Amino acid sequence: MALSLSNFLYAGVLLLPFGLIAQAATVNYDWNITWVTANPDGVFARPTIGINGQWPLPLLNITKGDQVVVNVNNQLGNQSTSIHFHGIFQNGTTEMDGPVGVSQCSIPPGSSFTYNFTINQPGTYWYHSHNAGQYPDGLRGPLVVQDPDNPYNGQYDEEVVVTMSDWYHDQMPGLIASFISVTNPTGAEPVPDGALFNDTQNLTVAVQPGKTYLFHFINVAAFAAQYLWFEDHIMRIVEVDGVYTEPADAQMVYIAAAQRMSMLITMKNDTGSNFAFVGSMDQDLFDTVPPTLNPNVTGWLVYNEQAENPTPALLDDFTPFDDFTLVPQDGLPLYDNVDYSITLHLEMNNLGDGANYAFMNDITYVSPKVPTLYSALSTSELATNPTVYGSNTNSFVLNHLDVIEIVLNNDDPGKHPFHLHGHNFQAVWRSDDDAGFYDPTASNVTFPAKPMRRDTFVVHPNGNIVIRFRADNPGVWLYHCHIEWHVDSGLMATMVEAPLVLQETLKIPDNHYQVCRDQNALTQGNAAGNTVDLLDLKGQNLPPAPLPDGFTARGIVALTFSVISALLGIAAIAWYVYGAAPLGSSEMAAVQRRVAEAESSEKE
Repeated sequence: MALSLSNFLYAGVLLLPFGLIAQAATVNYDWNITWVTANPDGVFARPTIGINGQWPLPLLNITKGDQVVVNVNNQLGNQSTSIHFHGIFQNGTTEMDGPVGVSQCSIPPGSSFTYNFTINQPGTYWYHSHNAGQYPDGLRGPLVVQDPDNPYNGQYDEEVVVTMSDWYHDQMPGLIASFISVTNPTGAEPVPDGALFNDTQNLTVAVQPGKTYLFHFINVAAFAAQYLWFEDHIMRIVEVDGVYTEPADAQMVYIAAAQRMSMLITMKNDTGSNFAFVGSMDQDLFDTVPPTLNPNVTGWLVYNEQAENPTPALLDDFTPFDDFTLVPQDGLPLYDNVDYSITLHLEMNNLGDGANYAFMNDITYVSPKVPTLYSALSTSELATNPTVYGSNTNSFVLNHLDVIEIVLNNDDPGKHPFHLHGHNFQAVWRSDDDAGFYDPTASNVTFPAKPMRRDTFVVHPNGNIVIRFRADNPGVWLYHCHIEWHVDSGLMATMVEAPLVLQETLKIPDNHYQVCRDQNALTQGNAAGNTVDLLDLKGQNLPPAPLPDGFTARGIVALTFSVISALLGIAAIAWYVYGAAPLGSSEMAAVQRRVAEAESSEKE
């Protein structure tokens, strides 16, 4: 039986009792997705998306082998939704993965949808909306899968689950509209208003001297990675993204958006003092840092409730443990025979509407009219032809059981945490900052014999990464940056894995098709909904047109504001000419100034 938040929420701490291992079971959840009001940072109360009228959302504590059934009813009223169980492979149940436009239609207000799948993998995960940039408005929570065969069983006394996140006072629809806009031609991402632990601040964790705790940290942020450290305590890393590792001691770790990390921490044999642990948002990700921003969130290991919780020391340098050096506990060797290599070039650029978008191989992702999985099931033998999935889904068709390599070249000065659905992967290579595009012949390129596996891996600014995985899970899987702003602006590719196998083995539940019917969405044919000529994409969803030759985003912004200024000037003159009110000297001077600005901008 799964454990809810109400079972194990104490002073903001999610506690998993050690030794609670049950036989595999069917775990049922009935979730009404609703609006609630929340004020997690104590500064600003705002509408937040909850479950069954509550927020923070429940911890899902599952046992490996459990069947999970989640009955979702959308009661938001004004927004569609979906749920993705992040890091869960969905072996044989790709239709339960959750991304809208990929494996399902969105769940419109008033409609219901059932997710039904079995979890056969241990470790630390989370769940979140995968629709329209929605999860930073609150629809995200922790998921931990207990494992009777955990190699570290017996080495800890209790488990503690801590989510890390950034938090915005404004809601996502408005933030996205201002982010992808002609008024933001550089694509500067909205900066969070603060950081949270377990959707609160000043978190306290009651501990007992001499005991060892297994901490599960989950970064559920929209944007910000966090540096994490415990004062005067060592973190022994034993799991990342659901993969057990050989123990590795660290003073500080870096956990990017969507990544998870578990570590053993042994308490001191002393109750004289309490100790801070700190998450500090990576401010290198932010184009500008508001002077009022506090990038840090603090928690305390509370040995003694009567002792003070000390202010943590300020750090001038952040030198985290390098996750690339981790070794998987199972010792799986490098996949050294690659069957299919995909190279993706990442860049940010502007389109004809003047807004900034994200591209891979000059393609910015646009959701198709037919969810890609439904196209794979309804296009017969042409399902192996990437054309049927649309010109802007960045689709690659993978053969069953092939070893796949993805080379990602980051032609951007920012860091990007890339996540693969349906698999974890071997982290084969990561360059330093500013290394440029990947060169396999370079003298410094060496691959580990037993590469770390995880499902979310950070590429450095203007650098590159290489990952490898075996295509052993037929389905339709996204590969995307997990900074939510970049998902919204199109930084995604689609892996269509063994589509002919899917046609033979997969049946979509009727309640999945029903949510499509509820909103008159298409479920057959190619990306344009064409069921006759499957290679005819006329009418497909497309991005804005490219910038005209010779135009720049700056020029479009200037032109837009010059038109606005000119219209204001004309309106003011009309007001004067038609006698609505006389213009004084200051008003007339303002009109003349606007007209002059407009003329100057047009000349530029």
